[in-house]
Amino acid sequence: MNLLAIETATESCSVALVHGQTIVARSELAPRRHAERVLPMADELLAEAGIGKHALDAIAVGRGPGAFTGVRLAVSLAQGMAMALDRPVIPVSSLAALALEAPEDDAAILAVIDARMGEIYAACYKRDDEGGLLALDEERVSTAQSLVLPQAHAWNVAGSGWATYHAALLARLGAEPRSADGSCYPQARHVATLAVREFEAGRAVAPEQALPVYLRDKVALTLAEQGR
Repeated sequence: MNLLAIETATESCSVALVHGQTIVARSELAPRRHAERVLPMADELLAEAGIGKHALDAIAVGRGPGAFTGVRLAVSLAQGMAMALDRPVIPVSSLAALALEAPEDDAAILAVIDARMGEIYAACYKRDDEGGLLALDEERVSTAQSLVLPQAHAWNVAGSGWATYHAALLARLGAEPRSADGSCYPQARHVATLAVREFEAGRAVAPEQALPVYLRDKVALTLAEQGR
C-alpha cells in the first residue's frame, strides 16, 4: 500500500511515506515553520519513491493532542489532500505515536507532552505482540503533580513533559523508569506504523470525520493567572 502520514502536533514537523513494505520519513525541529515545511517534505518523499499523490491509498495524520496550531494544520492538510484525491483519512493519536519512541520491552509506557500553562498531555500504553499498542488509560490533560497512573511493574517515559516536569512525574511513578527520554516528539513514521494497522482493520474514515483532538479549549493564561 501507499500511505502518507503527517505529524505537526509539537515542535517537530515530520512526514512519512509508506511505500510497499518500506517507510521513509523526513523530520525536523521547526517551531513556527510547520506550514512552510510540511508540504515540501511530503513532495520530497513522493518524488524519491517515484509516485504521485494519486497513487496514495490513504492519508494518515497525528490528530493531537498538542499545540493548537500544529494539530489544526496537520488535520486541515490531511483533510484537504484526502478530499482532493477522494481518499480516506486515518487519524492517529499523537500520544500513541510518541509512545512508540520508547524501547521495545514489556514495561508500560508513559507518553507525556508539555502542554504549557503548567500542564501536560499524557496517556499510558503497553506494547502488544504485533508491534502495536494497547491503551492502559485515557488521554488527558492535567498537572504533572496530579497525574494518576495505572499499576505497572516498570515504566518507560517518552516526551517533552518529562524534560519539564521530571521531579513531579518521578514522584508519580514512585521509582526510576527503565528509560526516560524528554527530548523526543511524536513522529510521522510512528503515525504511519499505527495507521497501517488501522487501515487494514477497516478503520479509515471520510475526510470530514477526521477531527483534531485538543483535550482543552484554552490556549493561554489570563493576566490574572499569570500573576500580573
